Amino acid sequence: MSIGIIGAGNIGRAFATALANNNIRATLSNSRGPDSLKEVVAAIGPTIEAGTHEEAASKDIVLVAVNWSKLPKALASLPDFGGRIVIDANNPIEAPLFMPAELNGRLSTEVFADLVPGARVVKAFNHLQPHLLSGDPKAEGGSRVLFYSGDDARAKAEVGALISRLGFTGIDLGPVSVGGKLVQFPGGPLPALNLVKFG
Repeated sequence: MSIGIIGAGNIGRAFATALANNNIRATLSNSRGPDSLKEVVAAIGPTIEAGTHEEAASKDIVLVAVNWSKLPKALASLPDFGGRIVIDANNPIEAPLFMPAELNGRLSTEVFADLVPGARVVKAFNHLQPHLLSGDPKAEGGSRVLFYSGDDARAKAEVGALISRLGFTGIDLGPVSVGGKLVQFPGGPLPALNLVKFG
């Protein structure tokens, strides 16, 4: 299973760090090209390499974490995903104003899915603060919880297995119409909660 990451901001780097902590290989990309990420990937660990958006997007599982206003441009040149899994780790809000984006009554994951044709979209990795995502998931003595949702059962199962491999407890919130609403930030009740499962 190969993994690509589009977006090297706080969430993208935190996800890459969680992978590196578990010796999982991945390709990290940003809008400025691989050369701009040399120091970043060197600091994260040897299993993370820098690549282009196209290289990251060619992997079996692709996590996208890009500033909301820049998503269309970041994804516009990519080919059809052909049934591969794309993880929506985006939030429809960004610095410096932190004003919610206008979604016209839709969920952010529904809007995102239109930008990744052919993808099996799973919403995940957007609701934890980056330092919790990159940190030890067993730090509180239990197992930190990560929520995920999607409309394709097999895609969700694969993302759930990856979450478990990273040491977290994955909780399936059901289809995007349910889970996407619960973890959407701003608006959902679950983002930024540091929940831990014991036993």
